[in-house]
Amino acid sequence: MVSRRRLIAVLVVMVLLFGVVGARLVQLQLLDRGRYVRLGEAQRVRPQTLPAERGSLFDRNGNDLALSVPQHTVWADPLLVSNPQAEAAALSPVLGIDQDTLLRALTTPDRRFVYLSRQIDDATTQKVRDLHLDGIELLDESKRFNPAGELARGVLGSVNIDNVGRAGLEKQYDATLTGTPGQLVLEEDPRGGTIAGGEHRLTPAQPGNDLVLTLDTAMQFETERALGEQIVKMGAKGGMAIVSNPKTGEILAMADMERPQESGPPVPSTNNRALTTVFEPGSAAKVVTMSAALEEGVVSVDSRLTVPDHLQVADAMFSDHDPHPTTQMSLTDILANSSNIGTIMLGQRLGATRIDDYLRRFGFGNKTALDFPNESPGIMLPLKDWSGTSIATIPMGQGIAVTAMQMLEAYNVIANGGIYVDPKLVLATIDVHGNRHATPPSTSHRVISPRTAAEVRDMMQQVVQAGTGTEAAIDGYTVAGKTGTARKPQPNGGYTDGAGNYHYVATFAGFAPAEDPQLSAIVVLDEPTATIYASGASAPTFSRIVAYGLRRFEIPPPGYTLPSSVPAPTALSATTNQANDVTGGAPPKKSGG
Repeated sequence: MVSRRRLIAVLVVMVLLFGVVGARLVQLQLLDRGRYVRLGEAQRVRPQTLPAERGSLFDRNGNDLALSVPQHTVWADPLLVSNPQAEAAALSPVLGIDQDTLLRALTTPDRRFVYLSRQIDDATTQKVRDLHLDGIELLDESKRFNPAGELARGVLGSVNIDNVGRAGLEKQYDATLTGTPGQLVLEEDPRGGTIAGGEHRLTPAQPGNDLVLTLDTAMQFETERALGEQIVKMGAKGGMAIVSNPKTGEILAMADMERPQESGPPVPSTNNRALTTVFEPGSAAKVVTMSAALEEGVVSVDSRLTVPDHLQVADAMFSDHDPHPTTQMSLTDILANSSNIGTIMLGQRLGATRIDDYLRRFGFGNKTALDFPNESPGIMLPLKDWSGTSIATIPMGQGIAVTAMQMLEAYNVIANGGIYVDPKLVLATIDVHGNRHATPPSTSHRVISPRTAAEVRDMMQQVVQAGTGTEAAIDGYTVAGKTGTARKPQPNGGYTDGAGNYHYVATFAGFAPAEDPQLSAIVVLDEPTATIYASGASAPTFSRIVAYGLRRFEIPPPGYTLPSSVPAPTALSATTNQANDVTGGAPPKKSGG
């Protein structure tokens, strides 16, 4: 009887156990089948991302400015590393990485992919291969390379270790340059060997698009060389220069040089300050005031003003740099001699509202169409914040701040007969199939009439022929331009440093040939010391750069004719000292520009 009960109990237990096992089998094979299939695949199937090749940057003639070069990256699968200590010791001298650092990477728990060294050269790659280490693999990657070295460094920008744009055009056009990564899926055994007949799937990477820039490599090189040499010659902290085609808005060169050490050689800056930083333009902005006065009819091209050498405005006394008796000045005299008082008188006739309006029409206070990373819109005071002396300082370029690009664009308005043409840095894109897609032409709008532009242009010729900009002249060509020597605001809010000294920014901007402008340029020197005046600091470099460009682009000189729309400057214009270009005359807190 007891044995029978025991048999029944054992049978019940066995039935229950089989029931549990059966239920578990149902759960594993039917209910949770997908989950365990995925777990198994995760152990056997290894997807590997295939990086896409980044698009290249070319100059307007197809010369390489930035491209991606194939490299290798060393990585490890810690699960497959057989002897971490020995492998770390073997890799350390090859990769130049501390042995303890490698050991930590090779013993990383719960990781199947660990970077050891990114983008190594071919010689190092071969040494790694020769070691034949378990769990150590090589991955194809590309590394960004600039064939022209540091040329146009601030414009082109840079990428990080993962080839993601972090500055300049590399950042701005990152989505265009970045391709679509591919994927290689392999089914492998626990030792890393490929399983015959297992899953093997390849999705090729799609490379990014190329960019064709407006820059000309030769023009960029000469611009950087001329600017760098002048920075040294003038004892300046740095400088900027831009060369453009005013008709199309295409930027042919954009240089930004700085001196890391006071006595060291200039080097290209990583920060494209021609677009990202601002300065007070000083007298270089007087062409806008002159244009506004003519366009609004507050004066005519034949007007003559009775100009004293000093003028009280609100609580400040302003003066021309060199004392002179009260005299009759033509508009040409005022611009060619860079008369502060004459310009203030024009500003008073215009009034604050019209001055502000024209400065903004010429592009001040707004970013350009380039939309460059970290581009500055400049600084323009709202009308409600003008002080009593603003009507005097702002017409002569004090109390506002612009980028070098904004200042050049204002001059391009005069060069283009009164039309503002948006600047551009990209000519075209080239897709993965090699098809070239041109970017749209620059948009444009009228700012002043053709007549006003022609009258101001002729006055600007006299600046170069007989005024403050004679050093900008180019043999065989007519040049129109304007100087600007502006006091530089200091961190303490005034224009003097702790020792009571002024610092200056020297600017020359203009275009040639004056009758039919094909090239325009601006040169800005930061704190020149050999001479503070733009006439001697910036104008000669403008002449050198533009003369090279005229030869480079085979622009012939037109037949030389004297301007007929404006009177020739008087004897005062021809003999006035270059220092008249310095805007000032107010107390230090108001001086500058």
